[in-house]
Amino acid sequence: MLTLEKFEEASEVVKKVAIETKLLYSPYFSERTGNKVYLKPENMQVTGAYKIRGAYYKISTLSDEERSKGLITASAGNHAQGVAYAAKAYGVKAVIVMPTTTPLMKVERTKSYGAEVVLHGDVYDEACEYAYKLAEEHGYTFIHPFDDLAVATGQGTIAMEIVKELPLVDYILVPIGGGGLSTGVSTLAKLLNPNIKVIGVEPAGANCMQVSLKNKKVTTLPTVSTIADGTAVKTPGTKIFPYIQKNLDDIITVTDDELIGAFLDIVENHKMVVENSGLLTVAALNHLNVKGKKIVSILSGGNMDIITMSSMVQFGLIQRDRIFTVSTMLPDKPGEMVKISQVIADENGNIVKLDHNQFIGTNRNEGVELRITIEAFGTEHKNRIVKKLDEAGFRPRLVKINL
Repeated sequence: MLTLEKFEEASEVVKKVAIETKLLYSPYFSERTGNKVYLKPENMQVTGAYKIRGAYYKISTLSDEERSKGLITASAGNHAQGVAYAAKAYGVKAVIVMPTTTPLMKVERTKSYGAEVVLHGDVYDEACEYAYKLAEEHGYTFIHPFDDLAVATGQGTIAMEIVKELPLVDYILVPIGGGGLSTGVSTLAKLLNPNIKVIGVEPAGANCMQVSLKNKKVTTLPTVSTIADGTAVKTPGTKIFPYIQKNLDDIITVTDDELIGAFLDIVENHKMVVENSGLLTVAALNHLNVKGKKIVSILSGGNMDIITMSSMVQFGLIQRDRIFTVSTMLPDKPGEMVKISQVIADENGNIVKLDHNQFIGTNRNEGVELRITIEAFGTEHKNRIVKKLDEAGFRPRLVKINL
């Protein structure tokens, strides 16, 4: 059972390895939503995610014999690092099975804590099945990333810190993959104050918990598709499901496009890197139909590789019309590029890239194509630049950017 006494015990245990992340008040999100929004930055943990809490507490509850057999788990990255770090702290062996799609940074970081990493399967569920097989073959002690009450208890210590720092919190938004974090947070929050609303947030392309709650039983999705790799889970936990049914007030789903926008918001307004799964609760703020409430968004992790980060920035800028491309046909004679550049400059547009194609047709006298990628302040500014180009006779055509 998840009891207040166990949560209190876990809170003391995890202090040995976890940082007590202080709430960050967000003027930006507060103004946008009409609420008082606070961020719980678990991306600042030593392993870059909250998972160190549940992993360390679970391992603390094992016997010496269970630990000495060696530990094994399956994870898309954050639980992997939590188990690897905790195992190193206890001086025991750890084997981590990760999906082959796991970002390289998460793989390398897990190895850096001394764990043996095995890559298997395309999604978490396939990696987990293989981890169980290895556990049986070698006698390892399996540490489940979410379907374990001790692990969930460790994750729930986040709620203890939130309520201690913000006793009158109205809403806590928590990401959901398999459900361990949401189980711990919602259960402890309700034990401390039944009036606190705990809302789970899932990717629209991996909403296994939402479907399971609707069906009133644990349900496996046929496929998952989301950029939030840490929450790309087909089947939620069975042991924790009753706690979710009892304590979670609602579930919100968000799209990948919303996560891209949330990434840009966090980077620009809070100067933080938060991975896509951790951004679920930020994107969900736009879905809450409340005003004047104290809301905490749990940023569950920040383990994002540089290539993904770069893509998120570029697609975010495109999504918000801060980068766009136009195509126009110009007479093939000197000075034409200067004219069109001057129109853009007069409107404070910044040219990022030029692609001048003289071979679009066989008759160069009919014109050559010029594609211009332009930086703008947003949609209004973009539309103004396009209008001025049209008025100047360049007849611009918006085209999809080829990054």
